[in-house]
Amino acid sequence: MHDATQLVRSYLFLRRGLGLMGIALPFVLILGTAIADGELLYSISGYYHSSMRDVYVGTMCAIGVFLLFYRGYARSDRVASIVAGISAIGVALFPVPGNARVTSTVSGVLHIAFAVVLFATFAYFCLIEFRKSDTARPAGRKRRRNEMYLVTGLIIVACLVLVAVVELIGGLDDLRPVLWLEAIATVAFGVAWLTKGEAILGDRAPGGVR
Repeated sequence: MHDATQLVRSYLFLRRGLGLMGIALPFVLILGTAIADGELLYSISGYYHSSMRDVYVGTMCAIGVFLLFYRGYARSDRVASIVAGISAIGVALFPVPGNARVTSTVSGVLHIAFAVVLFATFAYFCLIEFRKSDTARPAGRKRRRNEMYLVTGLIIVACLVLVAVVELIGGLDDLRPVLWLEAIATVAFGVAWLTKGEAILGDRAPGGVR
């Protein structure tokens, strides 16, 4: 029983760690670069070319490693976490070009592919995996957590769609819409994982429900 409780607590800690990194990353990058360089960049990925490069790469790789070592309740959960982990590391290791179109380099194309897969997997976690339950109609805090997962998942999907629309329309670079949409999606990811780690809407005793 003691070992089982320790295992549950370890998983809760892992999920909370992912959540905190997701929430903190946009704020640290944006504020850090604004203070150090006096700049507001076009996208989260663009901070690879700022003084916060090490923070960006290090955090994305850390998120990737956490996801690679995460084991969920089902095979589908495990596969999704591996895909997300590889994608997070790929986003960090294949940066967007500094002063050229994203699709003008192999690195840029790979970056876009990894980023799309990463955010799509985040949405999948929120909308599908996290909302699974041992009962047909979950109640109490599990039901409320499922509502939180639904909201965060829809936010991530909406941000992905809006980024594509903004890029298609063009002419909005000065407003930095891609940056804000990516930041919102990343924070939504963090909130979902904090909720999964029961830092938000947690059960009174660990390990009660999914």
